[in-house]
Amino acid sequence: MVVPLRSESRAAGPSYTITALATEFDITPRAIRFYEDVGLLTPDRAGRNRVYSVRDRTRLKLTLRGKRLGLSLLEIKQLVDMYDSPADTTQQLQAFVGVLGEHRRLLERQREDIEAMLAEIAQQEARCLALLTPKPARRRSLA
Repeated sequence: MVVPLRSESRAAGPSYTITALATEFDITPRAIRFYEDVGLLTPDRAGRNRVYSVRDRTRLKLTLRGKRLGLSLLEIKQLVDMYDSPADTTQQLQAFVGVLGEHRRLLERQREDIEAMLAEIAQQEARCLALLTPKPARRRSLA
């Protein structure tokens, strides 16, 4: 059975079901409901069904992008909320650059730690291999 990715509403423009968004973004409906719980998405209701707007779809897309960048949900929410503000995007972009810079510094520190750990692992591995290498038997002199 084919599930339409979106339906058209004359007054509100395109709308999306939870299943359609989950399929489009390759996430579970439970993940979408979680993003609702933390205030990232605010779908309308049509009876018992959730109806997501273009705004919700965009906010979900930005949320998933933020997650890929390693941002916390709080950071994502702050940035996504700025997306909704009617003011110009200067504040949003400056905040985003600041967050990205902080994450870059964190990742660089983590990379340094990983490189140090890999060097230590290589040393330990070399020691173990040296101990495992058979040593030639010594001849005893019969003097």
